[in-house]
Amino acid sequence: MEIVISENKQALGILAAEKGAELIRKAIALQGKATIILATGASQFEMLAELVKKDINWSLVTVFHLDEYIGIPESHPASFRRYLKERFADIVQPGKFIYINGEAEPEEECERLGKLISGEVVDVAFVGIGENGHLAFNDPPADFETRRPYLVVSLDENCRRQQLGEGWFSALNDVPEKAISMSIHQIMKSKAIICTVPDQRKAEAVKNTVEGPVTPAVPASVLRQHKQVWLFLDKNSAMLLS
Repeated sequence: MEIVISENKQALGILAAEKGAELIRKAIALQGKATIILATGASQFEMLAELVKKDINWSLVTVFHLDEYIGIPESHPASFRRYLKERFADIVQPGKFIYINGEAEPEEECERLGKLISGEVVDVAFVGIGENGHLAFNDPPADFETRRPYLVVSLDENCRRQQLGEGWFSALNDVPEKAISMSIHQIMKSKAIICTVPDQRKAEAVKNTVEGPVTPAVPASVLRQHKQVWLFLDKNSAMLLS
């Protein structure tokens, strides 16, 4: 794991997007196409704002969606489909974008998505780390063993409080208790992982991810077992690292 610490989240976003764009362009040069995974949430704002500016032939890129709430329509302010369309897809017009439909029957949707991604080699996964150490919506204790690409997961209270604190919902009871998430195993199959984690509220999760044991109790700690991971931090999220 290569750790890059920036002065602030804007600088972090620039560096993360530059590295991600480099990897996407390399994949296109080698194989004529690229497949990526995109995360959402406040941690990805600055990185995505920079990534869409990059000189990439996006028509050659297939994008998979990392996670989505169950039961949330695309019109909802917290919809991750809406988030990715507004901040990415509508801007760069990728060749293909595979969205998670949170309004579909959840197990059938997991099956559909699993069949689609099983035929792809993911070149770059853009992810974040939750305040509770989650990776995608794999809250602790995460399932490190399942080989299913997508899962129906339950969101713990810490995760739901994070979504409330970031302003996506007006009350805790409004935050869904279940979501569809890409599995840990599927994320780890990616050739390269760009993990973008700003803000002081993530500092403890970052410390546990980087310096604690690799454990389902800290799902993001599994990233240390991947051969090509870049962890982009700002001074606030890195403040507890030894």
